[in-house]
Amino acid sequence: MTDPYAATSTETTEGRVFTVGGQDWDDFTDELNPDASERVVVNMGPQHPSTHGVLRLILELEGETVTEARCGIGYLHTGIEKNMEFRSWVQGVTFCTRMDYLSPFFNEATYCLGVERLLDIEDQVPEKAQVMRVLLMELNRISSHLVCIATGGMEIGALTVMTIGFRERELVLDLFELITGLRMNHAFIRPGGVAQDLPPGALDEIRSFVALMRKRLPEYAALCNANPIFKARLSGVGHLDLEGCLALGISGPVLRSAGYAWDLRKTSPYSGYEDYDFDVITWDTADAYGRFRVRLAEMEESLRIVEQAANRLADLEGAPVMVADKKIAWPSQLAIGADGMGNSLDHIRHIMGESMEALIHHFKLVTEGFRVPPGQAYVPIESPRGELGAHVVSDGGTRPFRVHFRDPSFTNLQATSVMSEGGAVADVIVAIASIDPVMGGVDR
Repeated sequence: MTDPYAATSTETTEGRVFTVGGQDWDDFTDELNPDASERVVVNMGPQHPSTHGVLRLILELEGETVTEARCGIGYLHTGIEKNMEFRSWVQGVTFCTRMDYLSPFFNEATYCLGVERLLDIEDQVPEKAQVMRVLLMELNRISSHLVCIATGGMEIGALTVMTIGFRERELVLDLFELITGLRMNHAFIRPGGVAQDLPPGALDEIRSFVALMRKRLPEYAALCNANPIFKARLSGVGHLDLEGCLALGISGPVLRSAGYAWDLRKTSPYSGYEDYDFDVITWDTADAYGRFRVRLAEMEESLRIVEQAANRLADLEGAPVMVADKKIAWPSQLAIGADGMGNSLDHIRHIMGESMEALIHHFKLVTEGFRVPPGQAYVPIESPRGELGAHVVSDGGTRPFRVHFRDPSFTNLQATSVMSEGGAVADVIVAIASIDPVMGGVDR
């Protein structure tokens, strides 16, 4: 029996013309493509192909060649932006620090900078708090780049790169634990400053770390830079030129590997970055190898900034780390009790036994939070993956009306298809590893 709804075709001077009559679209496209039997669609994932999170890749292959690559995202969606609308402005830090969990301090910083702009207290944030923010962000940039290089090396079989990468990252996480009490998800940068001062001995540990890393970073260069196997595996893979980067809104090391020295720390300084001496690293190959070299050199520049920040903090002993306005500032002169838990006894003694007004104020500040004038602000910063910004909107209440993050992992992931199509299926993972997406930031 003839299907009355089947597509029919006629030959014209312009080629074949199809009349589609309502049948399944796949049947139509199969008829259109005479080589459809040679096409293979492969699901790569959902898993962790160098993405620091769960990503699904839908690859269309002809033999070993990728003809189409698409990303399936959303496996790590946690509703962070929506949840922030139901929490106070300070509590929002606890949520956004969990987005890109490899660079939590950057998530906190861009959000707090936006809140401070709405509060019009940008000039009131103490110098020591700004220097501590820069210190923590640059340490975080080093730890994030180490994970990128380590996991990227692991995916192509360079296991020594992986082991020494995670070895160095542990040292950075130890510093984070010393300063903030946590290795990840710190919620340490707060609107108006930071949660508390540096603990005793922190500067000595930081300087020791800088000296050690200055000795160990050359190990990566010796292992990888001129290694013919490593270089051949990365050179020419995941190519994306400057024109393509600009068309897709790509930023960070991917953009700088195409030769464009765009770094928000230089072009739109924040948190006092204009006072630090460092260079913007670029490369000219626009491929996975160039992105590796950019990240490797950026870690050296971050060490320079960390060293300068540590020297400044040595001259700011005892300086405040939170704005003076008690209507905004959470208590920041805190210390761990003798039992290793809780706030300092001095603070508890003051609010519980000496001042009813202090107790009332503390209760209202913690339960209700402070009010932020109506308006909206966007303050982008340079995260390890590119431009990260928080669009913060207030309706005048004690909670955000809306917070939306421009996460570079989400934007940069657009480059997957351009970098992969036309190449070998084995090069897809190398291309994605060179983008360095963190799926917690992509899905949010």
